[in-house]
Amino acid sequence: MFYSTARFKFAQHLESNCQLIKEELRQLQKANFMPWPEKSLYKKGWDVFGLYAFGKKQDNNCNLCPETTKIVESIPGLTTAGFSSLEAGTHIVPHSGYSKEVLRGHLGLFIPENCAIRVGNETRQWEEGKCMIFDDTFEHEAWNNSNLTRIVLLFDFQKSYVKEAIESELFSIF
Repeated sequence: MFYSTARFKFAQHLESNCQLIKEELRQLQKANFMPWPEKSLYKKGWDVFGLYAFGKKQDNNCNLCPETTKIVESIPGLTTAGFSSLEAGTHIVPHSGYSKEVLRGHLGLFIPENCAIRVGNETRQWEEGKCMIFDDTFEHEAWNNSNLTRIVLLFDFQKSYVKEAIESELFSIF
């Protein structure tokens, strides 16, 4: 299930700072990234650079991206944040998240054509400079069928901090 980003004020803040975030990302080296730990979800090509992991600040990485760190720290209830990179030809198989307490967001940073994510029955393509927010406890998968690398700023935040936005979204469905 995707949510309208208009209901989350911090999404506008992320989008308005996209160029600054991309500048810090460009300064990182491939060696700064590490493979996503759940290797059963992909064969190759999914790497991450973490800023926050399960509420714990990754100080060394945050020092490399101080402006991005300040920006993500403005997300209410932030639990996880970092850059997620999918190399050309990478497919993350269908899976479901573990916690109904958080929502996941992506800010598109480098988005080639032929990259998409499916959450439940809905498939969307990322857009550079735009956020998408979804409930990752719904089955989801992602793929990069291009010849270039796709990178997003991935973040998780606690639903309890944005309860009003979520309830109004659900109410508007009916």
